[in-house]
Amino acid sequence: MSAEAEEVAHDTVEAAVRAQLAKALGGVRGIIEAAVPTIAFTLSWIFSEDLKLSLIISISLSVLLLLVRLLQRSTPQFVINSLIGIAIGAFFASRTGDAKDYFLPGILYNAGYAVVMLISIVTRWPIVGFLIGSVTGDPTGWHKDPGIVKLCTRLTWLLMLPCAIRVAVQGPVYLFGGGDQAVAALGFAKIIMGWPLQVAALAAMVWVLGRGRTPVKPPVAPA
Repeated sequence: MSAEAEEVAHDTVEAAVRAQLAKALGGVRGIIEAAVPTIAFTLSWIFSEDLKLSLIISISLSVLLLLVRLLQRSTPQFVINSLIGIAIGAFFASRTGDAKDYFLPGILYNAGYAVVMLISIVTRWPIVGFLIGSVTGDPTGWHKDPGIVKLCTRLTWLLMLPCAIRVAVQGPVYLFGGGDQAVAALGFAKIIMGWPLQVAALAAMVWVLGRGRTPVKPPVAPA
């Protein structure tokens, strides 16, 4: 869909952001596809304590999900993103021989994402604002409207919160935990703080978006 067509489809900032968020998160299916390999790795490790077997099962499931996407001719973007993260985690864990290193890339990713979003908020260029730019075809035009900047700042805070919570909880477990208990705790935390936390943040964002109707383009004053 062209930028002009999307402008017609979404005549308000709130409608545009809702649509773009749905695409970015991959919907319910994308969230589930991201969670399944982690669940498989954690359960396999808990029952077998075999790192190699757990990694093989996790990666195999990711590849299977990717093949299903390709056979259905649906976008494989979200499965590929998940597979890359799992592959990096598997590399870390296989190099050190410590199963908890499987979760390190995810912790670092969330930390980096939270820092980038915080910087965007502090500099008053909130990341969510660029979702508006992707709809209007003007990447920075939204920044001229203080109302849109304020709305996008609130939404960016909500988008950042799950990342910050994951790091705050999983970081200490990774740094100070040891043995099977740390692996189980990290796996459990990643599952609980994955899609449930993201859905909660999305629900909060939808609630904020449902309260207003900000035009995508401000009305032009008569000459």
